[in-house]
Amino acid sequence: MSKSAVLGLVLTVCASTVAFAAGPVKIAFVDTGNTGRSVTAEAIADKYIAAKHLDVVVISRAVDLNPFNVTPEPNAAVLLAKDGMDVSHHTAQQVTINDVRHADLILTMTAGHRDRLVAMFPEAKGKVFVLGDYATGKPEEIEDAYGKPMAVYETMYTQVGTFTPKAIDKAVATLQSK
Repeated sequence: MSKSAVLGLVLTVCASTVAFAAGPVKIAFVDTGNTGRSVTAEAIADKYIAAKHLDVVVISRAVDLNPFNVTPEPNAAVLLAKDGMDVSHHTAQQVTINDVRHADLILTMTAGHRDRLVAMFPEAKGKVFVLGDYATGKPEEIEDAYGKPMAVYETMYTQVGTFTPKAIDKAVATLQSK
């Protein structure tokens, strides 16, 4: 056998036995304007992912971006800051087809968001779920706190803080093995 044939055989055998990392689980959190609930979910997710050293990356997006309102809602930012999360750098972004293509999982705050996202991007069907439903297995929507008293933001924050880690754990368990 020639040297080049042996080298080719060795390379083929080595290449077939090398294990490649699947890459991180990619999750997008989506709400109406990307200034409250989805920003909160992204921040909580980032903190949880870092603490658990998980191979997960997250983004947050809007289904109906208001270009005149792109900063985080002050009440949400205050609640996040109390837990050591700074969202002052965040600028709201509209969900795009590229986000949908690259996400392994898309978690919305309500069934309305989910339905609108699937109407906008039919290819999202099958990987878009309501965050609360995905985390708990039962219908759980997260109320929009925009413009409402701090108590409504606190309820939203508690829900997102409860559902987000559960959803990440489920995503890692089900998607990382693919």
